[in-house]
Amino acid sequence: MSPASARPRPRRRVLAAAVAVVLSAGALAAVGPVSAASAASYPSWSDVEQAKASKDAQQAKVTEITALLQDLDAKASAAQQASEAAGTAYQTAQTKYDAATLEQQTLQQQADEADRTAKRSEAQAGQLAAQLGRASANDVTTDILTHPSDSGDLLYELGAMSKLTEQADGIYSQASQDRGVAQGLADRAQQAKEALGALADAAQAKMQAAQDAADRAQSAVDAQADNKARLEAQLELLTTNAKDVEAQYDKGVAAAKAAEAARAAAAAKAAATSQGGSGGGAPNSSGWVRPSGGYQTSPYGYRVDPYTHYRALHAGVDLAPACYAPIYAAHSGTVTFAANGGGYGNEVVLDNGGGISTAYGHIVDGGILVSVGQHVEAGQQIAKIGSTGWSTGCHLHFETRVNGSAVDPVPFMAARGISV
Repeated sequence: MSPASARPRPRRRVLAAAVAVVLSAGALAAVGPVSAASAASYPSWSDVEQAKASKDAQQAKVTEITALLQDLDAKASAAQQASEAAGTAYQTAQTKYDAATLEQQTLQQQADEADRTAKRSEAQAGQLAAQLGRASANDVTTDILTHPSDSGDLLYELGAMSKLTEQADGIYSQASQDRGVAQGLADRAQQAKEALGALADAAQAKMQAAQDAADRAQSAVDAQADNKARLEAQLELLTTNAKDVEAQYDKGVAAAKAAEAARAAAAAKAAATSQGGSGGGAPNSSGWVRPSGGYQTSPYGYRVDPYTHYRALHAGVDLAPACYAPIYAAHSGTVTFAANGGGYGNEVVLDNGGGISTAYGHIVDGGILVSVGQHVEAGQQIAKIGSTGWSTGCHLHFETRVNGSAVDPVPFMAARGISV
């Protein structure tokens, strides 16, 4: 995959937690700060208090807030569906490109082998041509005329020459056939190679579209998280006799922010102290690390997909440590994709430089810890193991790519001193 354009992207939050509002026993819990920009389009607490002075105004404000809540939910849902659709389109395009690349490489290997066979056949035909040149039929006829007493032997020689000529004809024919096969395979390989450019461009465009759709979905979710809790609290104020709702809302926001900061600090500490001989840790002399712990559960190559039950190319290897286990950057690089990747689930792609990129799929919801455009170091935790997308259990789908084409990660990583 070639790099997508760099753009900051906020971390994903679990929607259910982000918009949870509990009004019981005088306590309200909410998360998400209200920015000045978002608050400007929504009723203020003062607006709500004033609306309580009139039954008609109160009902109108209830209707307004209810419509705003429905709009927030609808926009967030539509944006997430669009993101999922864009991710699926990206994954489909990428899979098509990967399969076509492998087919082209196979055709090229067959063409190269056919060319070697044709050259061997042509060399053998050339050797026979030289042998026939040294013992031509004209020389044998001359021997018959000048040595009539040896005519029996010479006639035998003529018969042998005839057999040799027949054999030569067969070898010439085989050489011509072998050359035709080699040329046909070479032509097919070249045609397949020319088609790869359009497929690569399509995959890149779909990846960028998926990232854009994911960013829009995140914005919609953020808007929902920032405003839904407050609107529901205001609706509670309008429709009940609850007291101090605004103060309780502010208290809930402060508590949620403190809890989020504590979770972020704990995650950062865990990432900093996690070494683990089976994944992460300090990079080796080549600058690479194992991207996660766990045994390999599925290799690179064609297989019957355990999720779709259809035969398809598996363009990476699967490593299966525990759910939520850390995923590390296999090499330093820049994040070019961090979003929903359809069948890949939540996915991170790194441009590692020199035409090399690595991809990390099936990340748990909320488990992407990096943003597009961010530089990461080898061994840095970038995500958490999950089972999103086309997955039947928690694992990491790890890909290595050279100039956009997927290659088997096992020999690729082994050449860099890492066993997967």
